[in-house]
Amino acid sequence: MHFSVLLSIYHKEKPDYFDIALESIVNQSRKPDEIVLVEDGRLTEELYAHIDRWQERLGDMLRVVKLEENVGLGEALNVGLGVCRRDWVARMDTDDIAVPDRFEKQLSFIQSHPDIDILGSWICEFESDPEKCDRIRKVPSSHPEIAHFAKYRNPLNHVTVIFKKEAVLDAGGYQPMHGFEDYYLWMRMLSAGKQFANLPEVLVKARAGQEMIRRRQGLGYAMEEWRLQKAAHALGFWSGAEVARNIFVRVLPRLLPLSITQKVYNALRKI
Repeated sequence: MHFSVLLSIYHKEKPDYFDIALESIVNQSRKPDEIVLVEDGRLTEELYAHIDRWQERLGDMLRVVKLEENVGLGEALNVGLGVCRRDWVARMDTDDIAVPDRFEKQLSFIQSHPDIDILGSWICEFESDPEKCDRIRKVPSSHPEIAHFAKYRNPLNHVTVIFKKEAVLDAGGYQPMHGFEDYYLWMRMLSAGKQFANLPEVLVKARAGQEMIRRRQGLGYAMEEWRLQKAAHALGFWSGAEVARNIFVRVLPRLLPLSITQKVYNALRKI
């Protein structure tokens, strides 16, 4: 099997984190055919210097797509997806770390389950030391379990997925839904009958902590959450009763103080 890796980077990314993420990709036991990196708007000079060094090291394996303006993750990934030349595409963020045999395990599962359209895994969340896992975000493994779980929470860890490019495009690709581009895509793919699975093990170490939670708070994020509710209801994915429930368990918590949100977040991670 041949596959691409798709990443998007913007000006707030830390160059050192970017280097660690790229190292985890190129040192895989099963290497990708290409890495597509979308520059989402103008970057810092330091980031450009790091990208140039990787371009010199990897040559044609690293394909850089430059966007003049910051368009957001969903649109940036759509542009990158159009550039990917392989039928299968793996996602990564430019501050996370893939375990050394991530792609090997995922491709092995896909080859033995040819009906699968998208495959994810668990993640280990850490704040500063990737060797010290603060919590594991577990997600269900089988398609029926994933479809049920999706009614309540995001059923895939976005940074772990590998998917059929055609299956994502059939569902409309990534669409503008700030903070929820992935969840909204999974809803549309499930509604279109695409087949999901998760491997019940950690394949990516993801940076988390208070800064991540802070980005998911406030009136702006609550409004985006409300946009997701309306879009999912229009799609027929959530009923009116489910939207009403979600207002209390998903929308309103975005307006709580950080200390309370942290407790809610940790409690949900244990479910």
